[in-house]
Amino acid sequence: MTGIFITFEGADGAGKTTQLDMLTTSFQMIGQEVIRTREPGGTVIGEAIRHLLLDPSMGSMGAETEIFLYEAARAQLVREVIKPALLKGQVVLCDRFTDSTMAYQGFGRGLERAMIDPLNDLATGGMKPHRTFLLDLDPQVGLQRLQAKRGADRLEQENLLFHQRVREGFLTIAQKDNNRIKVISADGSAVAVHQAIVESLRELSPTLPFCSTC
Repeated sequence: MTGIFITFEGADGAGKTTQLDMLTTSFQMIGQEVIRTREPGGTVIGEAIRHLLLDPSMGSMGAETEIFLYEAARAQLVREVIKPALLKGQVVLCDRFTDSTMAYQGFGRGLERAMIDPLNDLATGGMKPHRTFLLDLDPQVGLQRLQAKRGADRLEQENLLFHQRVREGFLTIAQKDNNRIKVISADGSAVAVHQAIVESLRELSPTLPFCSTC
């Protein structure tokens, strides 16, 4: 595969959408075709699963049901969107991927972590991102940002302790895979975060510019 696969992880409200917007523009400035997608979602099947997973009325959903739904949406996304785009040499930017499953369902829900890697591998065919950016933020700050914009979805309605476990999970994952995962504080300005992301991508795309007009 000749494309570049980049994922964004982190707390809800950390600014992933903003950074995806800015990085998309940076790649387009050098004539690179960019495919943007998200998890769960990105396909007709995935978006239907997303509705189930995030619907606040689904509060009785079990952790096992939850993880299988995430993996089903992921398998379809990889097959239908990510793999074909990478084979064409395109850049794929994805809002969340396998690290979120380990952080949310492993550290957050308490599912056995040893079983999560095989499920992720099954859904992805062993595919890994070339680079992952973990936008780290105090979960309380992130949730407050979201509440100021819109209502909370099913996962966002979990208590603060749950979100703190998720954050600890992300940081633990990043420490174990620090060649792929770059931790960037989301407390700074959007421009500062974007600059840190672009600098980190120089080895993959040496001519990638800053999106100074974003």
